Amino acid sequence: MAVLSSVPRCDGFSIPAESDWHAGSWMLWPHRPDNWRLGAKPAQKVVAQIAQAISRFEPVTVCVNADQYENARNQLCPEIRVIEMSSNEAFLRDSGPTFVVSASEVRGISWTFNGYGGLVEGLYFPWDADSLVAEKVCEVARIDYYPLREFVMEGCAFRADGEGTIVVTEECLLSEGRNPHLTREQMESTLKEYLGVQKIIWLRRGLHMDEGKGHIDNLFCFVRPGEALLSWTDDPGHPQYQIVREALETLSAVTDACGRTLRIHRMPLPRPLVITSEESEGVDRCQNTIPRLAGDMLVASYLNFYMPNGSLIYPEFGDENDARAKEIFAKLFPRRRLIGIHAREIFLGGGGIHSMVLQQPAIL
Repeated sequence: MAVLSSVPRCDGFSIPAESDWHAGSWMLWPHRPDNWRLGAKPAQKVVAQIAQAISRFEPVTVCVNADQYENARNQLCPEIRVIEMSSNEAFLRDSGPTFVVSASEVRGISWTFNGYGGLVEGLYFPWDADSLVAEKVCEVARIDYYPLREFVMEGCAFRADGEGTIVVTEECLLSEGRNPHLTREQMESTLKEYLGVQKIIWLRRGLHMDEGKGHIDNLFCFVRPGEALLSWTDDPGHPQYQIVREALETLSAVTDACGRTLRIHRMPLPRPLVITSEESEGVDRCQNTIPRLAGDMLVASYLNFYMPNGSLIYPEFGDENDARAKEIFAKLFPRRRLIGIHAREIFLGGGGIHSMVLQQPAIL
């Protein structure tokens, strides 16, 4: 394992599509009582369900704090690897590495992680353990990696088509707490050099109340190159109504790295979900963490899904659109086995299934 001083693009590496074949998946175990209710027990049950569903299709490694090792090991099936790895929070896609590939090798990128905005607008403090997760995953996987010591980025902040295009939001990447010293042009240059892409499509903002400050993964995803899904609502009273229309207008007017106009499918959003009094009272109050207050809106989206090899694991909310979401996934991903998991507990913590899991690409 080597710490590299070169640049992925110059070395012939680029980011693959999430739907490409995986060598395995990585997850973190939730544990913080100031973010996850009832000592994270309900969330742990859902994470165990997700991990065990993934393990039917590809290897899974769940990383846990030392005091949670025995608990996690006893909740997870023997096929799942459980290892000790310190973390502050459980969203491994954000704190973990971004993997890039060449024809014969996988490498990692260790972005700088600062808790979604550092001391300016971050969600929690400290994030010191999370800032080391990317390097630790690469160490365990014996993968060489590129460190970016002064470039803040999270894995949920971009979606890639695997053919040279990524989609991001200005709200997230240009936020005051991430890279205020960089211009949009400088950020584009770095992303192109490290992700090996040629085209960056910028949307203005993510979904309303997204705790990632505009993460793209609740709003948009690629189905395949040239084809995408967009979260959608036809209800003018829905808090996301204007945002999704604004995004569609932008996406309809651009082309990807290969010059294609994107074919956009619409995925209905569930009805607005809010934190209940019972859920709020189950979360510890801490000065350094944003509170979970009764009546606060959750950002719930079916696009926060994950694609293990040959399958697709998507969130369910007990909503009338759960069935419609399954129909759309079945139509667009006919060769994947669909697995729905009731994921409210994960969204109560500020993320979703896609946020919790990181794929490690395979070289075939």
